[in-house]
Amino acid sequence: MESVWNRARESLKEILDERSYAIWVKPVRYLHSDERAIYLGCPNKFSRTWLQENYADLLRSHLSGAGLNGHKLIFRVLPSKPIREPRLTGTNGHEKQLPLPHMPRRIKAGDKYLNERFTFDRFVVGECNEFAYCVAQALANGSHFSYPSLFVLAKTGLGKSHLVQAIGNSILHRKPTARVLYLTAEDFTNEMIYALRNGLIDQFKNKYRKACDVLILEEMHFLGGKEKTQMELCYTLDALFNDGKMVIFSSPLKAEEIPNMKKMLTSRLTSGVTTSIEEPGFHTRINILKQKATERDVSLPDDVAQYLAEHITQDIRRLEGSLDSLKAISQFLHRDADLDMAKETVKRLLPARHPITVEDIQIMVCKYFKIDVETLRSKSRKQAVSYPRSIAIHLCRRYTEKSLELIGRAFNRNHSTVLYDDDKIRREIRIDENTRREVEFICKQIEDKVR
Repeated sequence: MESVWNRARESLKEILDERSYAIWVKPVRYLHSDERAIYLGCPNKFSRTWLQENYADLLRSHLSGAGLNGHKLIFRVLPSKPIREPRLTGTNGHEKQLPLPHMPRRIKAGDKYLNERFTFDRFVVGECNEFAYCVAQALANGSHFSYPSLFVLAKTGLGKSHLVQAIGNSILHRKPTARVLYLTAEDFTNEMIYALRNGLIDQFKNKYRKACDVLILEEMHFLGGKEKTQMELCYTLDALFNDGKMVIFSSPLKAEEIPNMKKMLTSRLTSGVTTSIEEPGFHTRINILKQKATERDVSLPDDVAQYLAEHITQDIRRLEGSLDSLKAISQFLHRDADLDMAKETVKRLLPARHPITVEDIQIMVCKYFKIDVETLRSKSRKQAVSYPRSIAIHLCRRYTEKSLELIGRAFNRNHSTVLYDDDKIRREIRIDENTRREVEFICKQIEDKVR
């Protein structure tokens, strides 16, 4: 049986390109077999998943040609072996890590690394991010930027990490000796805790207050509720601002919306320029797809690009993922990307969603607060009714595209009352833990329903 597998593997070598064969097929090992299945060993979980999703049918067809038509293929992860040999060293005697194939070169920025692909020339500019791009570029070039900091606000997957790392890459390219520190707020917190526990707090302070020219802090919402870290960061920012150093923040939440954030830190985060990256429009999504396709060497017909841009609307990462999927399918099945392939890719990336209605939200809110829909729509001003009504209105604004007038009509209210209730709940979410928990619970129910 092992010889049959070896022949099948050799036949794959003839139809796959050398790189794909070396990375995915060559490391696979024959383990054993029985009357029903052939068991193959993979070096790691990622390899096993990739083989199951992309090579299983191809392998079965070659084994079928060898007379093993009824056998299943079962992939298992091989146990890791302990490393007993000394690590490789370069000719100068220093330890040298073997490079991974096709991984971007990383640029050191403090203890962390910047992705060299995150540059301004690879950032696709549109109406959704034009101001953020211009401000970031001005800061990186050291010209026409006289503000103490930059706060980049964007939801996950819209490019805020690309933009802030582009600033760091640009500064280091222009001035390699610049002391750029790049890290997340969680990294900053963990490092401060370690310094406190090990008597290294003076070194920690010196690193971020004196031995730093540019500080890039991502995911600022992580600091919510961490009072000691917030205080230390306030003192650090004061030192950097006083010395005229550059500070860049990023977060999916506005500073004032981060739960349990001290006002003294909020004021410092918003003391400079705050800019946002919105969801890209259709034409921007087309441009993103074309640029990313060029970078990935993917052939992208216009009708395929338009279909992807029409259906993948909120997340740039998913746009990139759609291109990677198209490239993999084209490469392994030897097919050119076409509209059918694009439809199949979108189906995998975006499972069918059921649109939520105002009535759905009313029913969920009523079920949670144990009142009936008729009472919710009534003109009662009792707290037991007005509070759930305000939450329902807020959720309708969040999860539906209905106009203020239509939402108001569903609750027997006018559009100004809808705006008032929406704003009221937004404020309560920021300052009241109970409201936040209740809204988050109902939000999860809504999101489970639309999946």
